[in-house]
Amino acid sequence: MKTPQFKNWKKYTFEFLSIFIAVVSAFALNNWNDNRRDRHAEDKILAEIHRGLEKDLEDIQLNLMGHQMGIRSADFFRDLLTGPSDVTDSLAYHYFNLTRDYVSIQNTSGYETLKSKGLELIENDSLRTKIISLYEYDYSTLRKLEEEYFELQFQENYFKEINYTLSQHFQFNENGNIIGITTPMKVDAEKEKLLLTYIWKIKANRNFILPIYSNVKAKVEAIRADIEKEIGN
Repeated sequence: MKTPQFKNWKKYTFEFLSIFIAVVSAFALNNWNDNRRDRHAEDKILAEIHRGLEKDLEDIQLNLMGHQMGIRSADFFRDLLTGPSDVTDSLAYHYFNLTRDYVSIQNTSGYETLKSKGLELIENDSLRTKIISLYEYDYSTLRKLEEEYFELQFQENYFKEINYTLSQHFQFNENGNIIGITTPMKVDAEKEKLLLTYIWKIKANRNFILPIYSNVKAKVEAIRADIEKEIGN
């Protein structure tokens, strides 16, 4: 025959286990809801970053093309100064692109949202590291080079001197548009060497930044692919 003490112990044990299981279940459910909410927030922010990177690629490609056009324009005017050159309607085009500067525009709204929520929201360590590196280092480097690095401020550094010499030989139509240039250009040896030096530096600095743009472009494309894979998972 079971004693009252044994019955009470059995009753209390059952009650304790019931309460314990209920508490653990509630905690597990709450933790599952939190994880689900964090995952939803992570996917949403990654999707926003993905869209921003698409716009960034467009800007990077435009700047790549711009610097490449600047190099062709430098070659055009170098050839114009150093020997016979067929001057075509492309003169105004090359004149416009020779000293043209560019700015690096980045869509950082998705990354700023991520920082405000906490970088640890992205569970994939490799992806998180790549995103931080892109926005904090690569984009910062591009912006500083394009907008602050003195050597790459072509308009400020070279336009006035180059324009002063070239404009004396330009031909204009009745509307004031450049239609050609008088050849051969009568430029004294000292001015010619100065212009050739400027043109050389413009080309050298554009060649310097092109690989940096190409490297950042490759990183952006890789991160977009990683995000697509992560969201898919």
